[in-house]
Amino acid sequence: MIMKPGLRTSVVAAACAALLAGPAFAQTPAPAPAAAPAAAPAPPEPDWTFTGNLGLYSQYIFRGISQTNEKPAVQGGFDLGHKSGFYVGTWASNVSWISDGNPNASASLEWDFYGGYKWALPADFVLDTGVLYYWYPGSYPSDYTVPNTTELYVGLGWKWLSAKYSYSINNKTFGFPDSRGSDYWELNASYDIIDKVNDVFGKVTIFGHVGKQKFKNNGFYDYGDWKAGVSTEIYGVTVGIFGTDTNGETAAYTNRFNKNTAGSQFVGYVQKTF
Repeated sequence: MIMKPGLRTSVVAAACAALLAGPAFAQTPAPAPAAAPAAAPAPPEPDWTFTGNLGLYSQYIFRGISQTNEKPAVQGGFDLGHKSGFYVGTWASNVSWISDGNPNASASLEWDFYGGYKWALPADFVLDTGVLYYWYPGSYPSDYTVPNTTELYVGLGWKWLSAKYSYSINNKTFGFPDSRGSDYWELNASYDIIDKVNDVFGKVTIFGHVGKQKFKNNGFYDYGDWKAGVSTEIYGVTVGIFGTDTNGETAAYTNRFNKNTAGSQFVGYVQKTF
């Protein structure tokens, strides 16, 4: 069959157009993927933070000495801190050591008030200075040395280690007369050995402590103390246990119930921070 001239021209033109168009289509770049939405900016650091804590302890141990005659204690407090480093707080616990030593004295509460300032230093060091007032409201015989105490303190922390020095500025440190200048040295360690166990158990922490208490003009009551323990978190609640002991004189720290409050002790506790 003889192709008509017009038809032949159309076919050739179409073929040429296809040949020329193929490379052009092949070289057309794929459309760029849609840009990911910009991440929301981090919220600014609040000027103030407020936290609280509440705990139940099998007994209250302060600097190695039982404050509740080996009986349970309920403890809790609040802290208010500013991003500059300034902070204030309060904390309280039931106690019995005052009436355990003298039945004519009646004071069942320790209520503490404190405030200070923390400086962030290079290489992860933190300097902490402040003042702490221990208040024991109650009724006392006229000749009793009321144990309300004011201490100045300075501490230096680095990651999981800290050291602290406390100095009493009043003359009745924890009930000891003529005791201005009494002091307490301590070294503390707290290290997370496991960040998270599972969805139920959180981090596991081991901790330890050594300290030295000296009472000015009342050296018979001086002693050293130490502590070691472990804690974990269960659904956000801290559960722990620790052992503690001192080298205090038995005669100095045996109360009228014939218990040596400076002897070796074990303490279990549950605590919630909110």
